[in-house]
Amino acid sequence: MSDSEKDEAVFGLSEDLVAPAAIKPAGVTEVDFDGLLSEPLKLQEDLKNGCGGQLWPAGMVLSKYMLRKHREDMADKSIVELGAGGGLVGLAVAMGCKTTKTLHITDQIPMYKLMQDNIELNNLSSRVQASVYDWGTPPPSNIPQHPDIILAADCVYFEPAFPLLQQTIKDLIGENTVCYFCFKRRRRADLQFMKAAKKMFDVQDVEDDPDRELYSREKLFLYRITKKR
Repeated sequence: MSDSEKDEAVFGLSEDLVAPAAIKPAGVTEVDFDGLLSEPLKLQEDLKNGCGGQLWPAGMVLSKYMLRKHREDMADKSIVELGAGGGLVGLAVAMGCKTTKTLHITDQIPMYKLMQDNIELNNLSSRVQASVYDWGTPPPSNIPQHPDIILAADCVYFEPAFPLLQQTIKDLIGENTVCYFCFKRRRRADLQFMKAAKKMFDVQDVEDDPDRELYSREKLFLYRITKKR
């Protein structure tokens, strides 16, 4: 039984009562991920166009993990972030890993300007590109067909979108693609997303993160997803 399934068995009766994160006013937040970035990432947060405009815990977990464990091996990889919101994870990776290829952060139209603003705020226009990508539709022509790495943080939040997100991951995952997928489980339906994903892909718990025990207490889970063989 996986950690998430054990957690469901113990906490299933009360998980729907989890309080939402505090809503922040619009403004610029600086974060260096406990010193993993030599220069802090500046992130404009603004919720006027949707909840993706705020910094969320799963994005922090995924960013810290990628900077801590994959800083060196991401330098020459093609990378696409799904559901980027303001672009936290992709921008953190671009700043910390000095990627040699263009890194693509993607989300829906309401988040496009915020992604662009944060790219410019961190002087990353030469290395990061924002694109509109509606899940379940064909990938934008400008992003890699099968990127080496897919980043996805806190994309599990709206049950009707689950099949669309699964289809999008299926469209992008190639033979050598690795998707690092982190989310905070807030309701019982979220577990159904992972059950369906495990039928479609090879899904493994990430076990080499030193913070795993700490964030798992907050119902945050980090997975490594690859194409099912």
